[in-house]
Amino acid sequence: MAAVTRLKVVLQHLRPGIVSFPFQARDCILSISGPGLYPSHFRPGITAFPTSGEVAAQASPRRIRYTLDGRLLTPEQRQFYEENGFLLIKKLVSDEDIQLFGDEFEKICRREIEVPVLTIMKDVAINKAEYVEGQQAVSKIQNFENNEVLFKYCSLPEILKYVECFTGPDIMAMHTMLINKPPDTGKKTSRHPMHQDLHYFPFRPADQIVCAWTAMERVDRNNGCLVVLPGSHKGKMKPHDYPEWEDGVNKMYHGVRDYDPNHPRLHLVMEKGDTVFFHPLLIHGSGTNRTRGFRKAISCHFASSDCYYIDVKGTIQENIEQEILELGRTKYGIYSDLTMADVWFLKGRLVQGERINL
Repeated sequence: MAAVTRLKVVLQHLRPGIVSFPFQARDCILSISGPGLYPSHFRPGITAFPTSGEVAAQASPRRIRYTLDGRLLTPEQRQFYEENGFLLIKKLVSDEDIQLFGDEFEKICRREIEVPVLTIMKDVAINKAEYVEGQQAVSKIQNFENNEVLFKYCSLPEILKYVECFTGPDIMAMHTMLINKPPDTGKKTSRHPMHQDLHYFPFRPADQIVCAWTAMERVDRNNGCLVVLPGSHKGKMKPHDYPEWEDGVNKMYHGVRDYDPNHPRLHLVMEKGDTVFFHPLLIHGSGTNRTRGFRKAISCHFASSDCYYIDVKGTIQENIEQEILELGRTKYGIYSDLTMADVWFLKGRLVQGERINL
């Protein structure tokens, strides 16, 4: 009952005053049109009708914790992020920039460009194939901060003006990715388990970290769009580990162990250039790519440079620390006294303001 009530609140924020639904509703899909978020497709049994009484109840002022005062976000957008942990902005990144990023990605995959400390990842099913080359062999690249073309994404004014609403003016790009979700082979390895990004980060506070994730083409349930659990950012970080999937799991694709599978979820249908900003505690993942094409997105995790590092030894993050240290030793050639914080310090790059702690 509480979960259903939460989803009702979500839908009211998406389009106040027109959406309600019966208790059996669980999943819905979001698409973007006009200036805000609108629910476009629902599972059978969901009806839409005015709920003016409930809208009036939502109009009362509430304490804002997760965004900073400024002139960019509307009160409605701030309240939406407050309640749900994500905010989707339509057509934020231009077609020209997306083409630029896509072309650079192809050059990297063809090995026409070498990028220092770049991490190239392959889907576990594709990696077992006899021979695959080019971008068809690459499911994701990480740590592209040393490639000026791709790093342009992290410094786009249209991105940073929103990031500043979450981090403040001193902004670090901490983790960069271009995701090339492959067509699923039937093994369902193209899934990304439900997880919280904070699991990978040894810096705090969480409320001064935000991810920007931009669709490089239309993404929907057919090609494995993002799925989020609205409001889950208000909880604590949960234990993560590899899910027990029969046909294998991609490297470092840890998943939340004990999230509520009955929590209402939203599938984010996005058009090319649409960008979602979300909190690092928001539980999210993505489904299989059931199409024949590759689904591309580019993203960066930003943090206030005033954040500070923590020691994760003896915590629920200790399992991912070992994997990050293993990768860091290989990438940076440091084999003794390397800490998880050291790895992230080396990965981070200032994009705006002053580098204070990170």
